[in-house]
Amino acid sequence: MNRRTFLLGAFAGTAAIALGVNLYSPEFRLPDEGEGKDYRLLFGVLLPVMLDGALPDVATHKLAAQNRTLDAIKHSIDVLPDEQQTELFELLDMLENRLGLLLLTSSMTPLLMRSPSELTQMLETWRHSYFALLQTAYLGLRELVMASYYACPEHWSRLHYAKPELFK
Repeated sequence: MNRRTFLLGAFAGTAAIALGVNLYSPEFRLPDEGEGKDYRLLFGVLLPVMLDGALPDVATHKLAAQNRTLDAIKHSIDVLPDEQQTELFELLDMLENRLGLLLLTSSMTPLLMRSPSELTQMLETWRHSYFALLQTAYLGLRELVMASYYACPEHWSRLHYAKPELFK
């Protein structure tokens, strides 16, 4: 066996093992886990980047606004049609999977370990991508986050919007 054959075999074996590890997902369930996955952690990472400038400056108010928005995102996902829910869950699963991250962002670094500037750059790359699929992914995430944030009446004041009164 020559050196090239050995190195090529080792590389192919390593790639096969890495692919198998990324595709393997054991099926286990935590006792208190609900029926559907809500992706709070993933959206918790993306919210400060996508709502930059819209969130309050005070830390406690910012945390409360983020938690309220995460609850609204879960509710918004629940009322989406089944086809859109399926597409969104596929995107979110890919963002939580390292192989999916590699395909979508050209990096295997988890989103939790990325800085806000790296996340902003990733989203801007999707926004201006030549691939319609990445543009759709960006727009879908952005619309979901924005609609969920501004669905909460306490955030309307930043838009200078007041709820119409029927009887004055």
